[in-house]
Amino acid sequence: MTDTVFIEGGRVIDPASGVDGVRTVVVRDGKVAEVAERLERPRDVRAVDARGRWVTPGFLDLHVHLREPGQEYKETVATGARAAAAGGFTAVCAMPNTVPPNDNTSVTELILARARAAGLARVYPVGCISKGMKGEELAEYGELQAAGCVALSDDGRPVASSALMRRALEYARAFDLPLTVHEEDLALVGKGVMHEGPAATRLGLKGIPAASEEVMVARDLALLELTGGRLHIAHLSTAGSVRAVREAKRRGLSVTAEVTPHHLALTDEDVARSRYATAFKMAPPLRSAADRAAVREALADGTIDCIATDHAPHSPVEKDLEFDAAANGVVGLETAFPVGLALVREGVLSERRLVEALTAGPARAFRLPGGSLARGAPADLAVLDPAREWRCEPALFHSKSKNSPWMGATLVGRCTLTLVGGRIVHELAEGGR
Repeated sequence: MTDTVFIEGGRVIDPASGVDGVRTVVVRDGKVAEVAERLERPRDVRAVDARGRWVTPGFLDLHVHLREPGQEYKETVATGARAAAAGGFTAVCAMPNTVPPNDNTSVTELILARARAAGLARVYPVGCISKGMKGEELAEYGELQAAGCVALSDDGRPVASSALMRRALEYARAFDLPLTVHEEDLALVGKGVMHEGPAATRLGLKGIPAASEEVMVARDLALLELTGGRLHIAHLSTAGSVRAVREAKRRGLSVTAEVTPHHLALTDEDVARSRYATAFKMAPPLRSAADRAAVREALADGTIDCIATDHAPHSPVEKDLEFDAAANGVVGLETAFPVGLALVREGVLSERRLVEALTAGPARAFRLPGGSLARGAPADLAVLDPAREWRCEPALFHSKSKNSPWMGATLVGRCTLTLVGGRIVHELAEGGR
């Protein structure tokens, strides 16, 4: 029974199964064998003392950039999967804006081979909507799905052509694949580099209006109603987008949405407070306090289905520049849990809803395995210390890149143990920061 693990004394929070209380979780042969209040442990098994900690299904992230192939100096599948495991994520969806883009089976197969070799978090490739992400011709969805892609996206670029977007929704419907869309009207974005508002005016930076996102969300919801496909809105960030998604769900459209930890926690005023720090530059940009309030409410009430990090590693070559010239994006896999936990302490989210937004919510959105500790489920789980304080420092990150808006901050909440398929893939040393 040496492959059996008893995780004892922890508070098991599993929204998918309706469990919230002190339980023992038994892992055997890579699966959840039992979750029970009282179990006698045999002598020849490994025991994990989880007293004072949470035991949850492993987190799933629908939106990460692993940069391999082509930009391995920023991140690789292995380093990204290690960062994921350290953050409590047992599965991540790899966006296709690699070099070359993941619009063919060769790239998909390479990503999966690298993930198998790493043996850490599970990696689900996302294929391109259009060939080369050029927005001109559809990629071969059937081939991408057969190779292992679980969704389609041109993330990093919007699908500008309404006609192409309609065909994409219709074609993807034949394979029951969701389209995860980056919603920006680039004509409205123009040369903007942060949210259009008083903060941008004070800083002398060109602004990006909320409408640049909202008009594309409205368009794609109209096309979704026309085609009956599946639409997932990436990194939703504005109050207007929330209203549109809420109404679409009321009308029964098959739409899901995600929000990032940084859009839940920060606003455009943080750009001003940071004195132009490029760790606060991303697309979509940090929005107003009213937009932040709207996405928080939408996550709490289920209008937004899940939290996704949009983990976007960049090296100093791309980030240590003037704000206008710096690349968009921040890393987020290793800080998502403490940032989310801060929302619990503020009363924005319940503990259960936070866990659901990181587990069952994303699993449902893309219809992926995981997100539950039900008997027989894959033993993908995280042990989390909600009281662990640690300083966010570059040396602590497993990611190759360090472009985090929380760098130097003291965070509360940390993953101490991660299992994937019953194997320990991350373990924080006792007392480790």
